[in-house]
Amino acid sequence: MAMTAAELNPRGPPAAALSLMLLVAVVLLMGGGAEAQQCAGQLSGLASCARYSVPPAPGQALPAPGAECCSALGAVSRDCACETFGIINSLPAKCGLPPVTCRRQ
Repeated sequence: MAMTAAELNPRGPPAAALSLMLLVAVVLLMGGGAEAQQCAGQLSGLASCARYSVPPAPGQALPAPGAECCSALGAVSRDCACETFGIINSLPAKCGLPPVTCRRQ
């Protein structure tokens, strides 16, 4: 995937975006349909990527993701990722917050 966790949540820790994706997975799973359950399963595998999405200590390099994370990321279908990003992007408006933008202002 071309989008990084940092691009998903530029105002907070990238791990927050991963946590939100996992939350969306739970919501999708509760939705019931087989497609939603399959997407939820794909997203739940991203837990192995959490440590690679947290900013490193000052002066430290961001570690490269491990094979388990890369495999989990590769298992997320385009449709699942796009639907999840769509849900995440719609949340700020529903909460009365400004839209998330990936451009630094």
